[in-house]
Amino acid sequence: MDAAVAGPPAQRLGRLEARLERRLHRRSIVPVTPMTALLYVGSAVLAFVLAAAITPLVARVAESLGLMDIPGGRKNHPRPIARPGGLAIALAFGLTILLFWLVDRYAGRPFLIPEEVRSPRFTLTALAAALGMTVGILDDALDLRARWQFLGLAVVAFVIVAAGIRIDFVDDPFGSGVIQLAFPLAVAFTAFWIVGMNVALNFIDGLDGLAAGVAAIAAATLGAIALLPQVQEPFVAWMSFSLAGAIAGFLLFNFHPARVFMGSAGVVFVGTMLGVLSIFGTAKVAAALLVLGVPIIDTFYVLVRRVVQGQPPFAPDRGHFHHRLLDVGLSHRQAVLLIYALTLGFGTLAFLTSGRTQALAFVGAVLLFGVAVVVLAQRAPKAEELDPALYAEKEV
Repeated sequence: MDAAVAGPPAQRLGRLEARLERRLHRRSIVPVTPMTALLYVGSAVLAFVLAAAITPLVARVAESLGLMDIPGGRKNHPRPIARPGGLAIALAFGLTILLFWLVDRYAGRPFLIPEEVRSPRFTLTALAAALGMTVGILDDALDLRARWQFLGLAVVAFVIVAAGIRIDFVDDPFGSGVIQLAFPLAVAFTAFWIVGMNVALNFIDGLDGLAAGVAAIAAATLGAIALLPQVQEPFVAWMSFSLAGAIAGFLLFNFHPARVFMGSAGVVFVGTMLGVLSIFGTAKVAAALLVLGVPIIDTFYVLVRRVVQGQPPFAPDRGHFHHRLLDVGLSHRQAVLLIYALTLGFGTLAFLTSGRTQALAFVGAVLLFGVAVVVLAQRAPKAEELDPALYAEKEV
């Protein structure tokens, strides 16, 4: 009997149990010290409170400077609304990080910021944030054409790459290792990632609270993933949770019916931050690709459709996924909440799976999304028939 118990079946069972235990361990959150937990929670809460307090002030300043989004054409909000409201996200995020840093420095030791959270990449993160905010403010103030917006994003990406922030390797979708990228390819892929992240977030900023809510979910997910044993990026977790808190505070005024818009100042700042934070520890690049699946895949299909139809890639229309949802009868809030739910689902999947599974899940999402877009297009009138005035703005 003893020999039978110790035989090959028992050994296989033991190996299976050990493998399952290792997988569960890999997907569990790394234990954090009370001080680190205080940093994460305190930063998120402070950023939320600051954003909630600063957003109305930014709206008043924007109104006094005439930086208002005026109804008309494809803009059907009932009254002029402050355009650069997303600047409050950047200010709340920056003030939160600055306050914790000042208190820590005044104490003369790791007081609020534990040693494991400190990182020399703080300066690079601040540089990326400032660049993104500057480009966004210029667009909100000058109402830049699409080509100049794209050029500004390209400059932001170039400076980030020049500062040493690059995607040097990615997870191998066909194996357990990584694929090392040659320097030129790493530079090109990083620039594409930064610009693409901003374009995707800008494309879904078409309904009240949509871009902000999706970005908040993405930031919180990246923060949680940064605490996993195979990632262990407490600095990224701190930045991500602070960013999520700032966006959530702004969302109080941006959810439908919006009293302030995110504007390019908010979109480019948040998009740049998400792009940079996901690069720090490339295990999160695949995760960001999945959790931001809705805007990224929507952007892909919209650009392909416009090119196939002979339209400029950045010409405005009502062909986005959120427009399709409205066209089939969902209310403004229902469409936004549905996309929130999809983003939460993708975020949960990104947290529970590894790089290879995340990549495969993203490919599956691309296929399913394509089917959904076709079905919705068949059930709804054509976008051009719904709003022909949009197509007077085709020049980029």
